[in-house]
This record gives sequence, C-alpha cells and structure tokens, in this order.
Amino acid sequence: MKIIEVDKIIDPILASDGAGVKLKRSIGVEPNYFDPFLMLDEFGSKNSDDYVAGFPAHPHRGIETVTYMLQGEFEHEDSTGAKGRMSSGDVQWMKTGSGIIHSEMPAMSEGRLHGFQLWINMPAKLKMSKPEYIYIDSEKMSVHKDDDKKVKVIAGKFEKAQGPVRGHNVEPVYFDVELNKDKQFNSKLPSTHNSFIYLINGEIEIGEKKHDKVKDSTLILLSKGEDLKVKANTNTKFLVISGKPINEEIVRGGPFVMNTKAEILQAVQDYHNGTFVK
Repeated sequence: MKIIEVDKIIDPILASDGAGVKLKRSIGVEPNYFDPFLMLDEFGSKNSDDYVAGFPAHPHRGIETVTYMLQGEFEHEDSTGAKGRMSSGDVQWMKTGSGIIHSEMPAMSEGRLHGFQLWINMPAKLKMSKPEYIYIDSEKMSVHKDDDKKVKVIAGKFEKAQGPVRGHNVEPVYFDVELNKDKQFNSKLPSTHNSFIYLINGEIEIGEKKHDKVKDSTLILLSKGEDLKVKANTNTKFLVISGKPINEEIVRGGPFVMNTKAEILQAVQDYHNGTFVK
C-alpha cells in the first residue's frame, strides 16, 4: 500500500465574508480549486464584533456547503421554509442544487464562535437538482474513541464508526480527530481521492518523509495513496477530508459555481428577476 505524504503546506489568508465575519480562508485562494473542494473557511473569535453581523440572506447555486460548528450557536433560515439552530458539534450539509437563498446568523451576542465551512462542487448533472439538507446532531454523531484518540465521523467510516452521509457522488471522508501527544492516527483513504488535512491546533508529522513543521490553523494537501499516518508531537486536533474528483470544467460567479459562463449569467439573471428559487 502506498503511504500518503505531504504534498503542500499552506497558511490560510485572513479574510472576511457575509456582513464582515472575520475568517481564515485556504481552499478558494491557494489552491483556488482542489477538485471537488471549492472553498474552506475557518471562522472563529472570542470577540463578538468579529462575528455578530453574521451571514445575512444570500443565494447559492451548483454547490454543497458543509458547516461544522465546533463552538457557539447559529440560526439558519432559507427560501424553502427550513429553519434551525446549530449548536456546538452540529453539522449542516446543504446541497444547494438549482438554487437557494439562506441566512446564517449567530444566535449569541458574546462568547467564542468557532467552526468551518467547506464548499463542495456538484457535477453538471446535479447542479440544477432540488435543494436538500442533511442535519447531523452532535449527540447522534458516530464517534470512535480509545486511549490514543477520538474520531468524530461526519462522512466515511473509521473502525466501526460510520458517518451519516452515504451514497454521495464524491464518496466523501470527513473526520474530526483529536490525537494525544506522541500517539499515531492511521487510516485508509481511497487512492482515487484528493485529500487534505486541516490542522486546527497542535503540531503533527505526516507520512514517512520529512517535511516542514506543521502547527496550528494550517492546510496540508496530501499526495494520493492509501495509508495515512499522522503522528502528534503535542495534543492535537485536525480535520481529515477527502473526496473523489469530478473532473469537469467550472466557472465561478461569487456564490454560484457552474460549468459555463452562460450558466453563471443565467443564475445572476434569475436572482435579479426573482425566478432564482425553482
């Protein structure tokens, strides 16, 4: 079996989105697209001024957004009539398809807010499909725990823990791993997939080849292979995310990601004409 190694280490850039929410963005800048992943943001602050304005109503078409709350609470509302509150540990997996207008607003005026939003591309055949949600309650999430580590499984399978996202076209893997100092995390990943680790905190070593030091809020793109080996130099927390490439040309237009410029222009026209939501 081929050992997975570090391909590239990337420091996120400081950015803001929504109504000025401060965040760290990696995918969506460098690399601009890591098929099938379009964007990865880490948002988090103890200062409510950095997040209280939230993400007011905005549209999406042609993508999936995966929001994972590590700490804090968000209220969600959208054009389908769906409403909900996300609490610490919850996941909202939204397939926007043909189009949705939604808002995500902090349900808190103080305290720490911390989480991630991942954008996943949708293939051309699914871009105009009906919007769909998968809500994953933290209390119902599959978890593997032993003396060395704790692995929350959002998608994919680790040991006997199976994630609730199944039958997905990119066959995703999404783990939240807490690994104790001097211990090792070993996992199998499909050799067909593009994979990365996002180190949240701590310091880790990956694979068997030497690489630059990796510490705190860092994106690590991985080489293709089957065997992932991660050693913790300190107590650490990181995400392991992997997906099968779609291998289609894409065109971006802000919150819209389609396959041609004409489709982007149509999305903009639909939004301004009030015919965006099918």
